[in-house]
This record gives sequence, C-alpha cells and structure tokens, in this order.
Amino acid sequence: MNEDFLHYVWKYKVFSKVNFKTTSHEDLMIVRPGLHNKNTGPDFLSAHLKIENQTWIGNVEIHLKSSDWYVHNHEVDLNYDAVILHVVWEDDVAIYMENNKPLPTFVLKDVVDVRVVANYQRLFFKAQSWIPCQDSISTVDLFTFSNWKERLYFERLENKSKEIEGLLQKENNNFEAVLFQLLVKNFGLKVNGDAFLRLSQSVDFSVFKSVRNNENKIAALLFGQAGFLEGAVEEVYYHQLQKEYAYLKHKYGLQTIANNQFSFFRMRPTNFPTIRIAQLVSLFYKYQSLFSQLITLQTVQEFYDFFSLETHFFWKTHYSFTSISKSARKSITKSFVDLLIINTIVPMKFLYQKARGEHIDSSFLKILKEMSPEKNNIISKFAALKISANNALDTQSLLELKKNYCTPKRCLECAIGRVILNKY
Repeated sequence: MNEDFLHYVWKYKVFSKVNFKTTSHEDLMIVRPGLHNKNTGPDFLSAHLKIENQTWIGNVEIHLKSSDWYVHNHEVDLNYDAVILHVVWEDDVAIYMENNKPLPTFVLKDVVDVRVVANYQRLFFKAQSWIPCQDSISTVDLFTFSNWKERLYFERLENKSKEIEGLLQKENNNFEAVLFQLLVKNFGLKVNGDAFLRLSQSVDFSVFKSVRNNENKIAALLFGQAGFLEGAVEEVYYHQLQKEYAYLKHKYGLQTIANNQFSFFRMRPTNFPTIRIAQLVSLFYKYQSLFSQLITLQTVQEFYDFFSLETHFFWKTHYSFTSISKSARKSITKSFVDLLIINTIVPMKFLYQKARGEHIDSSFLKILKEMSPEKNNIISKFAALKISANNALDTQSLLELKKNYCTPKRCLECAIGRVILNKY
C-alpha cells in the first residue's frame, strides 16, 4: 500500500459505500474532493465537504497512518493550518488542530472494496513482469483503449516537441532553419543522428540559404562540412565539389567537422552517411521552400510522392566517393519517409499551429492512421499480450504507454490501469 493509491481512491471516489462518517461519528458528505496538488503542501486543495450540517471549503491531507502527520512535521507547518479533513488508511492516533479540537479524520480502509485492493496489489506487488497489467490488459474494452491511445499519442507528440522548442528558441522561432536541422539529423538515423545534427549546426542557416539554388554548391557545403572532401580521389565530380567547397569555406570562414564522427560500420550501403547526404542534397535543391510546402501535405501518399526524388547521377554507381558499385537508384523508401513524418514533420506542424494560435486539428491522427504499424521489440511484446497495432498511431501510443506509464508504474494515472483496478 502507498499514498498514491489513497490519492487515487479519494480523487475518483472509488468507494463501496455512499454514506460516510468521520472517526468522531460525524456525517461526512464529499461535495468536491478538491484539486490534486502534486507540489509541496496538502494533497488536495479547495475541497468542498459537508461535516454534519456545516459546509467546509479547504484542504485535504492524505496519509497511510494518521501518525504520519507528526512524522512529516505538519503540526509545525503553516501550510497545513487550512486542512479541513485528514484522510487515512489506518487511524492510529488523534491529530489536534490549533484550537485543541481533533482534526476530522476519515478512514478509507472501511469504504474501499476488498476487490479493488486485491487488484491494486496484483498490479504493484506481483513478481517481476514486463508490464504490471500483462495478465489483464487484453480484457480492457476497446472504447477505453481507443480513447486512451489518442491521448497517449498527443502526450508523445508534446514530448517530441520539447526538443524542437529548444531548437526554435535558439533560432529565434525560425521554423525553416529548425526543419533543416531536424531533417538532417533524422537522415542520420539512430547511429549517425547526432553527427548529422552537428553537421546541420556547423553552418549558419543563412549560408545554406545562399547556396540552395545550386545543387553542386549544396553538395559541396554538406559533404565538405562533413569532412568527406579532404582526401585525394580521382573523380571529376569529387574534384568539382572539392573546389567549390574550398571557395565556400574561405568565403564564409567555415570549420569542417571530423568525418570520423560518421559511422559506416555494420550499416547497409543504402544507409551510408554519404548516400543520406546525397539524398538531402537532392531534397533541398528540389524544394526551395521546403517548410511551407511540407506543412500543406495532408495524406501519407502526398508525403511519399514528395520524397520521391533522384540523387545526382554520380550516386547511381557509387555508395561512397572511393568505390564504384553496380548501378542502382538511391531512392528514399516509404518506411524511411514514415520515420520522417513521425519524428520531424508532424511535431513541426503541431508546434507551428500552436505558435500561430491555430486550432490543433485532427489531421495528425488521420495521417498516422494511414501509415503502416512500426515493427520493434516493444510492439511485438504487446502483440504477444493480444494487443494488436493496426497503424502508426497505435504503435506510437503503445510506445508512449510502455515508456511513460508501464515502466514507471503509473497505473493509477493510466486509463487502462483504472479500468483494471475497478474490475470486480
């Protein structure tokens, strides 16, 4: 048993009775349980109670034992002078107010169904399990699950947006500049994401804007800043970029980042940093107003069409500057576009609408529902528990559920956990 459970019982009135009495045998009516206070001070603020025939508006403090009042030194803390009710699981000592009258006390142990307590103990105190409710999650009704998944997705979207908000602050709310940084980062995937972000931040966005109407200059800038133009390679295209970069480096006072930050180890050739940079070059050259064009797209197919582009012909027969390979298109796959939509485009559009004070529409949900479900270990484990994912909205919601509710055992704040707790 812990106080979080008692907070849950009080907040949602999970009682097995309707008529209550204090430990002094006074009639108690809970008009409003109050606002849950997660900061310092009493647990619930501005509660509305009726004790006997007197209406009270004040604070409620909750403890496992009434003696915890003294353990926590509340008797000398002015913040607790406005407490009108002490809610406890077990009443083991009387608590007195300043006027030497006993503080009204309400014992929860007498009014909570034993089956709710048993459900709580199964969730929180059973042997090690992947998620606390793994034996019962599949019994939760679809209506609850569907509504909760949408809420979970928007929580995940808010969390993803926090990193972007930091970048926007640094760039004076220049959404175009931040989109440039995030796209470059996400083209690096997990292995090279940080190195690609450093690449995007190694040059001022104004410099990039000055060259983006010339494909060779974009390529020279990105490959040069990444340190891929410092060797001696007998390729005409390489020499063109090397010469162009030398000019840009001198003109703008650029500093190359070390190319040993980029990993090729155990990577498929299509994910080589050189190929991903080549794709970025084609993308930035093809769309001169990338941000304004991207945020107008409404369907997944529009995104797939948007990212359907050709790299420079050099890359058809190369995966790096130094070796020739069999001719092949180095196109951006649909699964890669899905990652860009989830991790960059939708969060950027979400923040853009917020910044402009626009209504946050449901187009985000529509787009994710059109996308195929992601495949990873967490989604597979949910599937084993008979929780299927039909689209990317489902998988994003389940990832948020596992990370921020199941793992930290926030079952009492979870719609699924609350349903399971109240099952009889």
